[in-house]
Amino acid sequence: MIVPTKAFFTKGIGFHKNELQSYELALRDARIETQNIVSVSSIFPPECQIIGLEEGLRLLKPGQITFCVMAKLSANEYGRMIGASVGIAFPADRRHYGYISEYHAFGKEEIEVGDFAEDLASTMLATTLGVEFDPDKDYDERREIYLMSGKVVEALSFPCVAMGRKGGYVTVISCAVFIE
Repeated sequence: MIVPTKAFFTKGIGFHKNELQSYELALRDARIETQNIVSVSSIFPPECQIIGLEEGLRLLKPGQITFCVMAKLSANEYGRMIGASVGIAFPADRRHYGYISEYHAFGKEEIEVGDFAEDLASTMLATTLGVEFDPDKDYDERREIYLMSGKVVEALSFPCVAMGRKGGYVTVISCAVFIE
């Protein structure tokens, strides 16, 4: 059984005439290009510790199978704004699991991309924990309800936004990287 005990967050941008190479350059910018990345779904493990990027990178070995939740988007249009973000919501009781969301969009500012990812993660966690709220309210109003419930204590996001250049692709990634 593999249950991560640590996690860190990273993001990157890559530009290249080929889409695959722009993705590789985004991985390099995020400093996880030497990993064999395996994308997983959205559960943040109970009692998993968030660590800093530098500490997390020191714990990885080249070629290692590395599990992560990744938001990713590519485009090859000049001037096209693209964004990707993971969002995470933590429960008050860290013995309970949290949620990580992935979100990507065209034409949205960094704050919009990050807030939406955060909203997705918080809403998934709140519904799991039985927090009652009006889904038609905006995120700021729902966030107050989540926090006041005492069940959802914090939400974060790690947005990455870039503009397309002439003659190639841009790729943006945002990742929650897990370590056993």
